[in-house]
Amino acid sequence: MKKTGIRFAPVLILAAAAALAAVLFWLLWENVPQAAVRYGVLAVCGGIALLAVLWTAAERYRVGRFADEICATLDAVMAGRTPENFHPYEDSLATKVQGRLLQYYDMMCEGKMQGERDKETLQGLVSDISHQVKTPVANIKLYTGILRKPQLTQTERERFLATMETQVEKLDFLMQSLIKMSRLETGTFLLHPSEERLEDTIARAMSIVWGNAERKGICLSVACEPQVTVWHDPKWTAEAIGNILDNAVKYTPEGGSVSVTVRPWQFYTRIDIADTGPGIAKEHYHDVFRRFYRAPEVAGEEGVGLGLYLANGIITRQKGYISVKSKEGEGTVFTVYLLSEGMDGGE
Repeated sequence: MKKTGIRFAPVLILAAAAALAAVLFWLLWENVPQAAVRYGVLAVCGGIALLAVLWTAAERYRVGRFADEICATLDAVMAGRTPENFHPYEDSLATKVQGRLLQYYDMMCEGKMQGERDKETLQGLVSDISHQVKTPVANIKLYTGILRKPQLTQTERERFLATMETQVEKLDFLMQSLIKMSRLETGTFLLHPSEERLEDTIARAMSIVWGNAERKGICLSVACEPQVTVWHDPKWTAEAIGNILDNAVKYTPEGGSVSVTVRPWQFYTRIDIADTGPGIAKEHYHDVFRRFYRAPEVAGEEGVGLGLYLANGIITRQKGYISVKSKEGEGTVFTVYLLSEGMDGGE
């Protein structure tokens, strides 16, 4: 009904003006005897009718021009061009509508680009997972075939079974890491921070690497005051610090050392994790936090390249951050910064 009323509004106004002119003409023509006055009344009524006709024509032209401008804008947008008839500094109805159409178009383009980026990320993720899973699965198939040979001695069979068990554990570790990574990237990674003693969290992280460090003869040390408390999620923060410690122990040669030092730092509590490993080249400082990144010089070591990626995700979701400083051949220091005072860092 509204559209029909708008479409026929000029016609209705024209009809009303004509009716008004006719009524005035009829009333005044019969009651005014002078011919000059009568013709004057006729001229006024005709003028009203003419103005109504002119106004109607102008209104139709304005509406038609408005429709043409909007259609031209839509044609340009659909063709991926900037509209030639768009004048953003004009204060007109057409400009306002064109501006909204262009805003909507920009939003649609951004959504499309985001969709393409998500698609590329997913394709890269599938490719990375396929590459990571390929080796342990191939090894398990190989050893399964070997174990079927009847001529194997019991000692050989046990050795191959132990090797297969290692591959299964590696595959399980990879799957668990991928699940955590998926939760991190899809936003289902929930943290429950509270004011907790940092010493207990570091002790939990140390327990993750204690066995490997002892086997390699690596000296572990911690310097943390018992009264230090930090607003954090103890479970996931321990895993983040544990991942950094695991890297430190893994790449530090036998007889080396790994130390954890805690001290205040402005609005944060600073946790330095230093090792005596091979170090990291400066151009790779940011690369080490990338998903599945493995430096060429340590590619022979066990690992899938997700530990530091997960650690960084856990810490940043608590409003903290991680920095790295290293000298090749002398060791590396990863520094974790956690907010010292209560502030909800969960999502």
